[in-house]
Amino acid sequence: MGDREEAELRALLEARDLAGTATRALALYGPELYGFLINLLGAESDAAEVFAQLAEDLWRGLGTFGGRCSVRTWMYLLARHAAARFRRSPWQRATGNSSRLDSVVAEARSRTQPWLRTDIKDKWRALRESLDPDDRTLLVLRVDRDLDWNDIALVMLSHDEAADAEVRREAARLRKRYHLLKDELRERARAAGLIDTDSDQ
Repeated sequence: MGDREEAELRALLEARDLAGTATRALALYGPELYGFLINLLGAESDAAEVFAQLAEDLWRGLGTFGGRCSVRTWMYLLARHAAARFRRSPWQRATGNSSRLDSVVAEARSRTQPWLRTDIKDKWRALRESLDPDDRTLLVLRVDRDLDWNDIALVMLSHDEAADAEVRREAARLRKRYHLLKDELRERARAAGLIDTDSDQ
């Protein structure tokens, strides 16, 4: 997905078709965002709850979307905010509130990579889950989602109206953190017996 999809969403936004924009954005990016939330939160049930909140936030926020970044990047920003709110709300986690957007959640779940929803890679998942949430987010956005460094910086800064210089500084900081994180993960993986001690991978 890329420029063509973003152009389609921009055209819907310019026509002020907010419902159409939200529906199309969720169809395009919902599965990858749901997978991102599984990686970030570690439990499919938590990811489903947060994904439903993300969908509601998208519907509510499209009218004020400034367009400084792609809709895809903005949705990752919304997902990160929804996950942070979820973590701060033990009541929400404990009650398992049902979502008004069950069909959207079901569609995204059905199209998410199977390895994210199985026990096949338990050790790797445990290794990822042992990371700080910001490090996990950085890893998923760069490795799994291949986002540009400036887009990652916008997501990590938690707002889409940062000055260009601030975005560049944050992108440089995150690149350095990413390289340190790769080294740290390699060492943890070796210690857990997940890769050979002689491996450079």
